[in-house]
Amino acid sequence: MKKVTILALDGASATTITGPMDVFTNAGVLWNRIFGQSVFPFFEVEIATISGKQIICNNNLPLQPHASIRDIRQTDLIIIPAVFHIENSLVRLGDTVIPWLIGHYEQGAHLASICTGSFVLALTRLLNGKEATTHWALAEEFRQLYPEVILKPEKLITDAGDIFCSGSFSSCIDLAIYLVEKYCGHQVAVECSKALAHDMGRCSQSPYTPFRFQRNHKDDAVLRCQHFLEEQFSDEIDIEMLAGRNGMGRRTMERRFKAATGDTPLCYLQRVRVEEAKKILESGRETFEEISYKVGYEDSSFFRRVFRKHTGLNPTEYRGKFQRVVDMLDT
Repeated sequence: MKKVTILALDGASATTITGPMDVFTNAGVLWNRIFGQSVFPFFEVEIATISGKQIICNNNLPLQPHASIRDIRQTDLIIIPAVFHIENSLVRLGDTVIPWLIGHYEQGAHLASICTGSFVLALTRLLNGKEATTHWALAEEFRQLYPEVILKPEKLITDAGDIFCSGSFSSCIDLAIYLVEKYCGHQVAVECSKALAHDMGRCSQSPYTPFRFQRNHKDDAVLRCQHFLEEQFSDEIDIEMLAGRNGMGRRTMERRFKAATGDTPLCYLQRVRVEEAKKILESGRETFEEISYKVGYEDSSFFRRVFRKHTGLNPTEYRGKFQRVVDMLDT
C-alpha cells in the first residue's frame, strides 16, 4: 500500500486537498463495493500541515490535519495543492516546507503539484530543466519567477518521472486518476474513473484558455495594428496595407508585432477570429459554416483546421463542452 501525504497550507484550495484524497481512498474500494466485491485499498492518505494544527482554506473551511510535516517519517507521494496569494505563501515556506520536500524527494518520495502548487514545487529547484504546468492564467508570472523550468501551460498534466504537475483546480481529479493508473494499472484507474463519473484522458488546457490580446507592451504602432485586427477581423485583411497605414514595411511590422505580442500578425488575426467563433459556439446555434463566414472565412474546412490548432478541439467537440447547460438538458 502506497502512502500519500497531502500538504495543506493556510489559504489553500479545499477542493485540491479533498478531491485527490477522495480519489486515492476510493481506488480499489468504491467500484468493488458497488459490485459486492472485496475491497482492496491501494493507498493510505494523510493530510499534513506545517504545525500539525488546523488551517483555514481559501473558502473559509477549517481543515484539521492528521499530522505535522515533522511527524512524517516516510511517504511515497507528496501532493502540493493549489495556494492563493502566491507571493505571501512563497515567502514563508523557504525554511520549513522547501527543505522538507527536498528531504523526502531525496529519500525516494514522488512529488506532485496542483494548479498554483507548482509555484511552491518550483522553489525546490527540483523542476529545473523539467516540464511543468500550472494554471493557464499564471503562466507568464511563473515563467518570470522560474525561467529554468520548461513550462507547458497548454498541458493539463506533466510527468517528469517522479515529479508531476497539473493545471487548473479541477485537474486535481485528473492528476489523481492519472497517478492511480501509474501506480495501480489501467484497469484500477478505469474502475475508479467510472465509479466517480469522471472522464479519463483530459490532457490539454487549451480549450479553457481564452485569448488574452497581448497588449502589455509599449509599441504604439503595433497596438494600433492590434486594434484594427480586433475591430475588423471579419473583413479581408491586407497585412501589407495595414503595415503601410502605420508607417512600416511588412517585414518591419511583422518583426515588431511578433516581438511585442509573441505572434505574427496573421496568427494574431487567426486567434481573434477563433475567439469570436468560440463565443458563438458557446451561446448560439449557428452552423460552423455560418460562423466561419461571420468571422471572415469563406472556406469553413480551412477554418476548422485553424480552430483545432488553437483550441485542441474540433468545433463540434468545443460546442459540446461549453454550450449552455440548459440547451444540453433540453436535447
